[in-house]
Amino acid sequence: MKFSSFFLIAILLLQGFAEALTFDAAESPTLVDEPGNLGGLLKKSRHPKINCSHECTRRCSKSSRKNVCHRACKTCCERCHCVPPGTYGNKNVCPCYANQRTHGNKPKCP
Repeated sequence: MKFSSFFLIAILLLQGFAEALTFDAAESPTLVDEPGNLGGLLKKSRHPKINCSHECTRRCSKSSRKNVCHRACKTCCERCHCVPPGTYGNKNVCPCYANQRTHGNKPKCP
């Protein structure tokens, strides 16, 4: 009986050490400050939350096809969590945004 309880405690300690060694700070829960967040619930977050709708409205403000531009921009923003500054160019600021391609290998993001 003593041997089995000792063996069980040793296994649990080893498991705890293994989990401590594989801890990833990027996946650790972080406190999110949002208006609708009552009680400061914990949420996993890897990227800062941005307002894609607002950023894409700004980005597409001078586009001749605003709806098409806005739809493509929102898709890219939701995937990359980034929208370049200005209304055209500056894609070097957001490499993920710049590297998105359509099926025809054309740039997806405006």
